[in-house]
Amino acid sequence: MSHHAPIVESPPALALTWRTEDDTAAFAARLAARPLLRNAFIALHGELGAGKTSFVRHLLRALGVTGPIKSPTYAVVEPHQAPDGLAIAHFDFYRFADPREWEDAGLRDAFAAPGLKLAEWPEHAAPLLPAADLDVHLQVDADEQRLVHLVAGTRVGEQLLQDLRA
Repeated sequence: MSHHAPIVESPPALALTWRTEDDTAAFAARLAARPLLRNAFIALHGELGAGKTSFVRHLLRALGVTGPIKSPTYAVVEPHQAPDGLAIAHFDFYRFADPREWEDAGLRDAFAAPGLKLAEWPEHAAPLLPAADLDVHLQVDADEQRLVHLVAGTRVGEQLLQDLRA
């Protein structure tokens, strides 16, 4: 009996280019329409100015959130609610340094609660965070286009990517 080496599957990924804000908004609208998004955790990666907050803003608008949407750099988490009752937690771990803040700020509870979680600078809180369903890597190229790389980290993420490919 021959033993074949296991096939190592690379994580499902999707590469996109957003040439304009309209492209970003259109993708956000497609993502917002996915029922699985309602309990997903999406981690956003990219340098300052790569468009993480801008993407969050488009996504929240697509979900019907009104009012100001700012990055919660100082508060770490900014809660929002969509008109249909969906709870959304927007995290920004840019200034997150001390794991004790995790408990103090009620972040564990925020992650345990139902709803959509979006996190900017997740690497700053990496050991404390659950696996992201979807990692969104944003890069700006020389033409100010956004190069977007989506990587699924869970079954939910894989399903979301599949839906987005369709």
